Amino acid sequence: MAVIGKIREKAGWAIGLIALGLGLFIVGADFFGPKSNLFSNDAEVGKIAGHGISAKEFEAEVEQIKATMAMQGQNPTEQQLQQIREQVWQDMIFRYAYQPQFEKLGIGLSPEERDDMIAGDNIHTSIKQTQVFQNASGQFDRTMLDRYLDYIESDSARPQDKQLWENFIVNQLPQMRMREKYDNLLRTSLYVTQAEAQHEYEAQVAKVDAKYIYVPYYSIPDSTIKVSDDELKTYLSDHKNQYKGDETRSLKYVTFPIMPSAKDSADLKSQLVDLAKQLAVAPNDSSFAIAESEIEVPGNGSYQVIGALPQEIQNTISTLIPGSINGPFQDGNEYYIFKYDGAKDDSIPSLRASHILFRADKSASDSVKAQVRKQAEDVLKQIKDGASFEALAQQYGSDGSAQQGGDLGWFSKNGQMVKPFETAAFNFSGSGLLPSLVETDFGYHIVKITQPKTYKKYKVAVIRKSILPSEATRNEVYRKASAIASQAKDIASFEEAVKKDPTLSAYTADRIQPQATSINTLVNSRAIVQWAFKDDTKVGTVSSELFELDNPSQYVITVLTGKSEKGSPSVDAYRAELTNKVRNQKKAEQIVSKLGDLSGTLDAIAQKYGAQAQVLTGTDITMGSNSLPSVGMEPAALGKAFGLKVGQKSKAIKGENGVIVMEVTKQTPAPQIADYTQYKTQLKQNKSFSVTYLAGEAIKEDADIEDLRYKFY
Repeated sequence: MAVIGKIREKAGWAIGLIALGLGLFIVGADFFGPKSNLFSNDAEVGKIAGHGISAKEFEAEVEQIKATMAMQGQNPTEQQLQQIREQVWQDMIFRYAYQPQFEKLGIGLSPEERDDMIAGDNIHTSIKQTQVFQNASGQFDRTMLDRYLDYIESDSARPQDKQLWENFIVNQLPQMRMREKYDNLLRTSLYVTQAEAQHEYEAQVAKVDAKYIYVPYYSIPDSTIKVSDDELKTYLSDHKNQYKGDETRSLKYVTFPIMPSAKDSADLKSQLVDLAKQLAVAPNDSSFAIAESEIEVPGNGSYQVIGALPQEIQNTISTLIPGSINGPFQDGNEYYIFKYDGAKDDSIPSLRASHILFRADKSASDSVKAQVRKQAEDVLKQIKDGASFEALAQQYGSDGSAQQGGDLGWFSKNGQMVKPFETAAFNFSGSGLLPSLVETDFGYHIVKITQPKTYKKYKVAVIRKSILPSEATRNEVYRKASAIASQAKDIASFEEAVKKDPTLSAYTADRIQPQATSINTLVNSRAIVQWAFKDDTKVGTVSSELFELDNPSQYVITVLTGKSEKGSPSVDAYRAELTNKVRNQKKAEQIVSKLGDLSGTLDAIAQKYGAQAQVLTGTDITMGSNSLPSVGMEPAALGKAFGLKVGQKSKAIKGENGVIVMEVTKQTPAPQIADYTQYKTQLKQNKSFSVTYLAGEAIKEDADIEDLRYKFY
């Protein structure tokens, strides 16, 4: 194809085209803002493998995407622009960190291979999975791809479509393919020895029964164990390989939700009462309702089938008098009123139905279809015999309606459903279970008519408004938050101020990354992250401003509790985790000391210790489980158990969750087998899932990536 020759000469950056549907792509807000340092000559947004990424270089690639989006008439939002920046950054990591590694290994992509992935015998998976090239059944359709390629070559193709496609096959597709080759190279280099396979077999098959004492760490109150900073530093130094030295920040924060008050609700209800009077006499009630409603109501004021009406109105429509004004009614955080203008007959009927779909694609073999049909007939018989349709729909349904007990809602006889389904449903009289299966291109359906067909349409004019906090309510919440902020000067005073108000709770967010856009459940909290990473924000600093967030609307006060710089993990960054580890070490020493010399039976030892010592049993415990019944993950205790003889008792084991004393009561060794191939395969599959990730992390670590984007965005 001529287009293949043309695109080889092109280059550029593509937005994740396949994931976004060939022409439908992410968009973001205006890139340019009041950040003058972004345009300085020496400003850098980061460094990858020794290559400094200038702000201008980074900006140029973002702008290239924006220009393409502008051709599509797209206008970016800030949240979506963050996604674009992240994609540009990941592309640069690939270019400067991954690509050199691929070149060293001789991994590349020839023009012939690329052509084959696009239009040859080996179409790339990413193209096959693109919705644009799939038929109604969700299957890849080669004719649709060929039609699109012909369009791209034609003079009628839009420039933006050509650019998106060219960018994809010149850059994005080769990147994906080279990464696949690299990952496949790693996977095929994996080797599992006979000894490893035998060990895996024994870990899964060998079993022991055990009796054990368990004294949980939580049996000793945390408040009785004091942990010093020196102890935390010592623990971190002794276990430094377990803690990464990333640039992170840790916070404590308190939120002040801006919620409507009881007065706000009452005021809105009163407003709706006044609007009801106006709606009753409005010359054009439909136009009046649409103008006054803050929340869009589809088809408001027009004749609609009952299924298109708001659910709460559907439930009462049969009892209403034409011309009546109804409400105000409260629906969650909304109030609504409506005027019922009567009903009329329509030529197209509607009904409500449920179904259970047993999927069998039209391209499936006859034997597969017969098997699926047999299962559907068995379930239909169960329903006829009195079984719950809804329960069986949840169990057997293979589409999105299954979780709703098969409910499809109301639909009209206008092509909303595939023809065989529509015909069977509307030919049925009344309501109830259709006696036979309905076969369509999707498979076999068990159908139940839950509301019989009707030709009625109803006219309802609705005014719906949200209950929102008034200015007075917002001011009161602001006053309360400001009062707390004025008392909080450091971590201790922050915690004390929060404790004084029983309606407040302090939350913790540990090791926040520089590019984070959310903190725990605080969405779109980028402003807080930027504050935490400012050079003048020291540990113990309380935010001098109240952060105002939306969705949900709230004020936030925060205090910086920890800071970690790249390459040097700090106590502050891991304080909570380190404190728990050191505290448990101290608890373990106390428990071991109190347990004594472990003479006598386990029951006697536990009785001597006290009520906190539990005597538990476990049967058929395997090494591979890493878990003790009623205790949790305890690999050290399991390892000790498999090294004991029957009747032998271990020393006190300082475990993950508490101190444990093991005694084996029965051993079931793994029988000898001649072939460990199954376990070799299992191990190889398990390793393959992690090897590519770990290799990628190693490449990025070797590239010594320095991400400074947080200083600009």
